Amino acid sequence: MTRPRVHIVDDDPDIRDGLAWLFDSRGFQSATWDGGLAFLEAARALQGDWGQAVVLLDMRMAPLSGSVTFDQLKALGCPWPVLFLTGHGDVGTAVAAVKQGAWDFLEKPFQDNELVDRVQQALAAAHAAQHDDSETQRLRQALASLSPREREVLDELIRGHYNKNIADHLGITPRTVEFHRANIFEKMGVDSAVELAHKLGRLQPLG
Repeated sequence: MTRPRVHIVDDDPDIRDGLAWLFDSRGFQSATWDGGLAFLEAARALQGDWGQAVVLLDMRMAPLSGSVTFDQLKALGCPWPVLFLTGHGDVGTAVAAVKQGAWDFLEKPFQDNELVDRVQQALAAAHAAQHDDSETQRLRQALASLSPREREVLDELIRGHYNKNIADHLGITPRTVEFHRANIFEKMGVDSAVELAHKLGRLQPLG
């Protein structure tokens, strides 16, 4: 299994080297960048094949500040969680960045264990979000694969109607309803109408 990567973007070589040593010693892969320009160039080359990573981004850098680097990284559609490293005077800016989608920030000086813990939490959160996104995409594709009649039966099922009622409403036999119901469950990857309703809840509004 590929080790998670930690991208360290800081214009202070001592901080870059220290953080690289810390994360290498904890089982991560580290990559260091002396500024936003070089880091963004590398990120652009990875578009579509992001892998699992976290970004530690210094707030005060030149010519691209941490905030500008973060904005450009978001514009690339990069899914990596970003954790800002800030000085005392940058806390307000870091809080604003969190409101814009950054994962968190740490004020310098910080404890090594706290930083590693935050990175691990960010990776876990990103992994969970990625799994949710994949499942949602699968459900949308499965829903789109239903025939018009299957979609009619599905709409009845999630309203809690029984096979006989569905047959009466749609003017078909209960056996035909059962056939469509089995196909729907197989395509959607569920075992019951209750599970089906729960899964469709994440696709609201239905479409």
